[in-house]
Amino acid sequence: MTNLTNQRRLAAEILKCGVNRVWIDPESTLDLEEAVTRSDIRHAIRVGVIAKKAVLGVSRARAKAHDEELRRGRHRGPGSRKGSPSSRLPRKSRWMNLVRAQRRLLTQLRDTKKIERSSYRVYYRKVKGGMYRSRAHLLTSLKLANVLKEEAK
Repeated sequence: MTNLTNQRRLAAEILKCGVNRVWIDPESTLDLEEAVTRSDIRHAIRVGVIAKKAVLGVSRARAKAHDEELRRGRHRGPGSRKGSPSSRLPRKSRWMNLVRAQRRLLTQLRDTKKIERSSYRVYYRKVKGGMYRSRAHLLTSLKLANVLKEEAK
């Protein structure tokens, strides 16, 4: 085995890359042993005996596939969760989503004349007070109180 450390170092300087990115043709090692000057190394590079290896990158293919699976709802089970439910979706955001949905429902019912304006106001305040768990809970409460007018079919 021939020692080509000096040639490799010179080639790295000429090719403007690291020593580990210098490729030396294994067939031409004996010829390169005599190459001691920079011009000898430049000639070897021109001939193709010495070359610069491509920069190795880290592939994003696996990461992209995983992200696509996450978009489809995979990998989100209890075993993959870190942090409390409120750290994943803040309490305030959850509250805002709930209240907005319930207020939209009330507005819709008021505009379609399914509830009176006065009962709309009462139930609006109850929604603000956090009385109902969901839209379904609100609807059930409206039906039980006979506030909701159903059209005769």
